[in-house]
Amino acid sequence: MNDMDQRKLLSLLCHGSIFFSSLVVSIAIPIVIFLVTEDSVVKENAKEALNFHICLYIYGVICLILTVVIIGIPLLIILGLVSLIMSIIALVKVLENPNQPYRYPFIFRVL
Repeated sequence: MNDMDQRKLLSLLCHGSIFFSSLVVSIAIPIVIFLVTEDSVVKENAKEALNFHICLYIYGVICLILTVVIIGIPLLIILGLVSLIMSIIALVKVLENPNQPYRYPFIFRVL
């Protein structure tokens, strides 16, 4: 496997990890890839995927709090759809241009 294929595969795993599970596995995969790889593009993709997961959890907690007001349930549904759509867009963008890390729009970067 050459470097470009490895870069694509690891970047896809970072952004696609949200489809494996919504709890521990989805965060563990980008963390492990970030710690193991030495490729700067893959590290940036892993960091961005982690930031996306952190934002989704924060937004999810906010929606759960708003569920008391009844507005949270539609927001949770929208949040679920956005997480799926944004992850698919990230996968496509990483496949199109593996030399540039994908940056999710509308999230704050903790890492």
